[in-house]
Amino acid sequence: MSKNNVVMTVAAGGCLQGEVPVPGDKSISHRSVMLGALAEGVTEIQGFLEGEDPMATLQAFRAMGVRIEGPDQGQVVVHGVGLHGLRQPPRPLYLGNSGTSMRLLAGVLAAQSFDTTLLGDESLSSRPMRRITEPLAAMGARIESSDEGTPPLRIKGGQSLKGIDYEMPVASAQVKSCLLLAGLYAEGRTCVTEPDPSRDHTERMLQGFGYPVEREGNRICLQGGGRLRAMHIMVPGDISSAAFFMVGAAIARDSDVLLKNVGINPTRTGVIDILQQMGADITLENERRAGAEPVADIRVKGSELHGIEIPVELVPLAIDEFPALFVAAACAEGETVLTGARELRVKESDRIQVMADGLNELGISARPTEDGIVIQGGELRGGRVDSHGDHRVAMAFAMAGLRASSPIVIDHCANVKTSFPDFVATAWRLGMNIKETAW
Repeated sequence: MSKNNVVMTVAAGGCLQGEVPVPGDKSISHRSVMLGALAEGVTEIQGFLEGEDPMATLQAFRAMGVRIEGPDQGQVVVHGVGLHGLRQPPRPLYLGNSGTSMRLLAGVLAAQSFDTTLLGDESLSSRPMRRITEPLAAMGARIESSDEGTPPLRIKGGQSLKGIDYEMPVASAQVKSCLLLAGLYAEGRTCVTEPDPSRDHTERMLQGFGYPVEREGNRICLQGGGRLRAMHIMVPGDISSAAFFMVGAAIARDSDVLLKNVGINPTRTGVIDILQQMGADITLENERRAGAEPVADIRVKGSELHGIEIPVELVPLAIDEFPALFVAAACAEGETVLTGARELRVKESDRIQVMADGLNELGISARPTEDGIVIQGGELRGGRVDSHGDHRVAMAFAMAGLRASSPIVIDHCANVKTSFPDFVATAWRLGMNIKETAW
């Protein structure tokens, strides 16, 4: 399909019924390839997400001389080159829409002997990078960005990094992970203190690769100069992808959905907590572990939701799920208030403004604030909304069709492929009347 304007059209009404797996966790897929490439030995990965974002990470390491087999039905084999075995890529590394690829790779590349340039698409090229370039500079890195602090990033090789003790102004797993990865190469100890817990996949996976990580409260430390040892990785389903169908099932009467093998890392389950506080009927079944990560099957049934004031401590634990949660709020009785979520304004789109514009177009009162939104539940009507190329916004508005009075048409949906390549097919399997066309 053309990348210019992929349109999703969702018929009004219906419910969700059935059992489906969801795609492999995007965050874990990125990190499995990165750490596998930097490890000594052969790392085998199962459940890898074959979306555009993790593939950007995989192709970047291939360009730096790492032999990677697959992906083949989610199976990837990475022949690690060790922390010092990367080679200079023949050209700039293009990372598409993937902020995770760019921010985490910057930490690794700041310590290499060669120069590199990191490029992204139009959306990624507008995202803020000073949040990583400034602390990396404090470690001794030399990185140039645009005058606005946005990509491309030009990273100068041959620098000696020193560990730092950094207090993050905003909770961000990408910034934390970037600095910890740079810390692998730094002289001495690197510590990162976060104001609130953010997803901890990097710390868990480093330990799985045999690298000691110390955690005390919200302070994470590691000592530079160690080694990573190859491992076998089972990537669980992505709770961020599951969130759309959790919301869809919760808002549509008579729904009953079982989402299989979903990661329930406690730094990612804010979406479950928020939906349950709104009255959603959600239960966890068959809880177990996949390597270092807890997983479960998530059952969601249709229910009557009510508006809430979202606890600020849950915001970092649900930061990627808010587009879907805004649709839940639109279908809830009463008012839902979100604060403390300024980070949503610098995602793939300004998710606060873009979701507010779309919900207003669909007949819902949604008032943006500086760091959040106020949504008054009501009756969704049909209409045409623009996702602004943001995959999570597009999928969230698709779920709104389950409660709309007439069809919803969503523009600029090509980037759904970055995180959920089979979204439309999965929605069909659960009973949605949805189609995708390219213009």
